[in-house]
Amino acid sequence: MPPMIRFQDLTLARGTKPLFEAADLSLNPGEKAGLIGANGSGKSTLFALLRGELHTDGGEADFPASWRVAHVAQETPALQRSAIDYAIDGDSALRKLERELEEAEARHDGHRIGELHAALHDADAYTARARAETLLGGLGFTHAQMNEPVASFSGGWRMRLNLAQALMCPSDLLLLDEPTNHLDLDAILWLEDWLKRYPGTLIVISHDRDFLDGIVNVIVHIDERKLKRYGGNYSAFEVQRAANLALTQAAFEKQARERAHLQSFIDRFKAKATKARQAQSRMKMLAKMEELAPVHAAAGFSFEFREPERAPNPLLVMEAVTAGYRAQACDKPVLSGINLSLEAGSRIGLLGVNGAGKSTLIKTLVGELPPLTGEVRHGKGLAIGYFAQHQLEMLRHDQSPLWHLNRLASMEREQELRNFLGSFNFAGDMATAPIAPFSGGEKARLALALIVWQKPNLLLLDEPTNHLDLETREALTVALAQFEGTLVLVSHDRHLLRAATDEFMIVADGGVRPFDGDLDDYRDWLFRTRLARPEAEAPAENRIDRKAERRLEAEARQKLSAARKPIEKQIAQLEQRMEGLGARKAAVDARLADEAIYADAGREELKRLLLEQAELAKELEAVEGEWLAQQEALEALGSA
Repeated sequence: MPPMIRFQDLTLARGTKPLFEAADLSLNPGEKAGLIGANGSGKSTLFALLRGELHTDGGEADFPASWRVAHVAQETPALQRSAIDYAIDGDSALRKLERELEEAEARHDGHRIGELHAALHDADAYTARARAETLLGGLGFTHAQMNEPVASFSGGWRMRLNLAQALMCPSDLLLLDEPTNHLDLDAILWLEDWLKRYPGTLIVISHDRDFLDGIVNVIVHIDERKLKRYGGNYSAFEVQRAANLALTQAAFEKQARERAHLQSFIDRFKAKATKARQAQSRMKMLAKMEELAPVHAAAGFSFEFREPERAPNPLLVMEAVTAGYRAQACDKPVLSGINLSLEAGSRIGLLGVNGAGKSTLIKTLVGELPPLTGEVRHGKGLAIGYFAQHQLEMLRHDQSPLWHLNRLASMEREQELRNFLGSFNFAGDMATAPIAPFSGGEKARLALALIVWQKPNLLLLDEPTNHLDLETREALTVALAQFEGTLVLVSHDRHLLRAATDEFMIVADGGVRPFDGDLDDYRDWLFRTRLARPEAEAPAENRIDRKAERRLEAEARQKLSAARKPIEKQIAQLEQRMEGLGARKAAVDARLADEAIYADAGREELKRLLLEQAELAKELEAVEGEWLAQQEALEALGSA
């Protein structure tokens, strides 16, 4: 069968800017392709061409005229129509049949009514509502929200409704442009699972590398006005590109420096890693980043966080905190019973569904929201770097990047400030121009530059990758992976979470608790609980197979159980010791955070506490090392 999508000698310009010159590409039916390239390289233009909204300036662009093409609308009218009816509207052929049936019934045309009922049956009309509920549920809507009018939803949620419409539409070609931009991690995982089962041809533009890795089997890279096809997912593309770039002698020295920098960091990290599942996951990610140093070195943008000033330990303590919003009538708590001590060097990723309270927790940590009850104590010398989307709106759009940086460093020479801004790609006139016309990604890059300048020892980042292209995301990932301070991160970018954090906490059911596992464990937990598909959705033969699978799984678990029990018992004992030591150390740390202890009268107690802190840290490190070894033994047994 010949390729179903074919660009041959494609030439296309937007205005005076040439985007494609003599470009060739073939995609076969059923392939799932990731379309990548720098901002402004022509990704969205290529989509407009496939939707029939543009014509080529030269060459050919062919795909079957009979193909049904689905894409996500960029505008959502403020309708009073319910969310579920709006989602079903995505199946325009079904809606057309329903209108024709109404007209036939009004005419009492029995023959036509019969034909239309048969056509509606063929169009799965009688399962449409259930299918729409499944789509909306997967994208994060509650059953109550499904019946609310479209006009009642915010912009981000309306984009989810448009995505539901596109998925509802039966299609041969599905075009998705940054579908994860307005989704949380749970909805992204559900969408990834749905797209894996999509039977048609898929082309997706995305800056989320893990999302691409989970779905696509082809990468189309727009490079130097050509369309270059690579077999495999995004990681495979990076490896192939790294091999090609490594052959370029001009980049060799820069690559060597990048490798050496990452390797030294990996060695230091290995020496102190104590969290088995998460630390191992992060080590693998860092090793992979080291292998791909040629790609990072060839990128047009990179930066690093400056070494922070000395940090207190703990940096910040929350005791019995209730976090939420103060209102005139009554307080509105979101999270309660929070007890958290941020130790120097800890790197925490926050997991949880949209609206669970992750941003509320971050705002309470930074002091933007005062606690409703309880206490938040900052250690002496704490320097917070805070990034959240609403902060971009607080930038002065009538002022320049240089003006913003000068507010933080008015005593510095202007050339020093210009050099620093140049390292963030704000060079020349761009450094002194008002930021009003800047893209969302450029404003986010400026906000990051302002944080880096301040040399924070605690970073609180709430979705820092929104609006960032792949190159800037990768620069942020490499910089955060090597950041020497403490980090609390909310992100739907799994690649960033794996590379930058080594422990997770889950925000759910009005509280905050540790999550004992890595992102793969979190995905498994989601699909067992919140994203579980009803068994009734599966064909009968699959249900029978699943019963047999469960029986075999139970037998395998029983065989493993005897071997696992002694190791699990030892792990439980070690965890109990760790908990006791951790509690004692936290009490000592909290006492040392009290400024009164540093007065002359407390000198003897200060010496005793510092000695006890050192002894507890040493004993805790030894127990954690033993626990890590037992965890590895248990994991090896599980994978045997």
